[in-house]
Parts: sequence; C-alpha cells; structure tokens
Amino acid sequence: MSEMLPSARAPADYEPSIDTFGGRVILVTGAGSGLGRAVAMRLADLGAHAVLAGKTLAPLEACYDAILAADGAQPAIYPINLAGAGWDDLAEVGANLGEQMQRLDGIVHCAAHFKQFAAMQTVEPGEWQAALQTQLVAPWALTRACLPLLLESPGRGSVVFIGDRPQAFYGAYGVSKHALRSLVSTWVADGPDAPNPRLNVYYPGPMRTPLRARGFPGENRDTVPRPETAVDALLWLLDPASGAVNGCAVSA
Repeated sequence: MSEMLPSARAPADYEPSIDTFGGRVILVTGAGSGLGRAVAMRLADLGAHAVLAGKTLAPLEACYDAILAADGAQPAIYPINLAGAGWDDLAEVGANLGEQMQRLDGIVHCAAHFKQFAAMQTVEPGEWQAALQTQLVAPWALTRACLPLLLESPGRGSVVFIGDRPQAFYGAYGVSKHALRSLVSTWVADGPDAPNPRLNVYYPGPMRTPLRARGFPGENRDTVPRPETAVDALLWLLDPASGAVNGCAVSA
C-alpha cells in the first residue's frame, strides 16, 4: 500500500443531470457556507435531497431557504458541531438519517476548521484538537456510522473528502487535510474487493470562501474563483458514471 493516491479528473464535458441525481440523498457537512453551501444548492437544483449539516443553525437555515426559493428539492437540516461532537453523537448520525431519510447515497465532507496561519511549534493544543477532530476524526466516524446506508445505495454509495495541498504555516489544518490521503488509501487497501462505498479525496483549489478570507485577508477576492466553479467536478465523484474511480485524488 502507498499513501500516494492515483490521480483522476472529471471529464471536461461532464454535466450532472436530474436523471442521475433526482431523488438521491446526500449528506453535506459544512453546508452553511463556502463549498458546502454551493454543493448543497447544486444538488437540490438537480433533484437530490441535501442533508445540510453544520455547527451553526442560522447559515443552515439560510441555505435551506435559498434552496426552496430556487425550487430545489426538499433539503433537511442536521445541526452538529463536529469539533465538539462526542462519539455517541457521531455514531447516531447513520441511525438518525436512516430513520428520517430512509436512504443515503453519498457524503461530501466540506466542514473545515481554520483559525489562522501558524508555525507548527506555535499551534495551540485546542486548535490542534479542533482541526483534527473536524477534518479527520469526524469524517472517518461519520462515514463509518453511515456505512450500512451507503452500502444499500443503488449503484454503490460514494464518499468525497475535501483535501488541500500542504504548505508552510498551514499548521493543524494542513496536517489534517493531508492525512485524508492516508485515511482513504488505507481504507481502500483494507478491502479492495469488499462491498465498500467509493472513497476519494477531491482538491477544489483556491476558492472565494469565508475560510480562505481568514487566511488571506488582503487578497483581492475578485481574482479567486467562486466555489460554484468547483462543484460539477465534485459531483462527478457522486455519479455512478465514475464507478471505477476509488481511492483516488481528484482535482478540479
């Protein structure tokens, strides 16, 4: 097994369709803003029921209202603070979704925790714990909790982890994001022939999000692509058409 994930790209002419996504149920963490909100809005426009997960209710409600205002498919709200959630909270997600939604076809792990750039030796223990909990521990636990539902999904369930390129001063955020490669490669290697959902890491590149604004406050935001530009390539990973793609690093 190697931590190096093979690369893949969505076809340049790929366009998600209502025929593919209509009626599907997708859990989207971090759905209150940034990439998570953009993914949820696009899914709803395609007829999929997005489960909006996040720690703050007001942004989730705003996303919910925006979906309905755009005549999108009925979403659901699942408030959960991934940084502070206990094991029982995370383990209950699968059971609760099974009871409320009766199915789950995919998960998009968009939730992220980033406070500021910092040298590794200056990262505060609380910041270290919150970043790894939000971006590594919770995605693993949520995926594990939802396995029974994902395995029942027609066409095989799909889980997408949002990665980022490591660089200096990314601190706990960078470590947790890069660790997703090991999580996916190990999980896939554990049972390449087992009936597991597909697991891939998606790299959207720089996006005009609140999280990026915290790290680059002086940046001209108009020069950075909106998160909506990275959504369709991500949806390809949720589409059964990409069924052969598993254990890969996919770039926008």
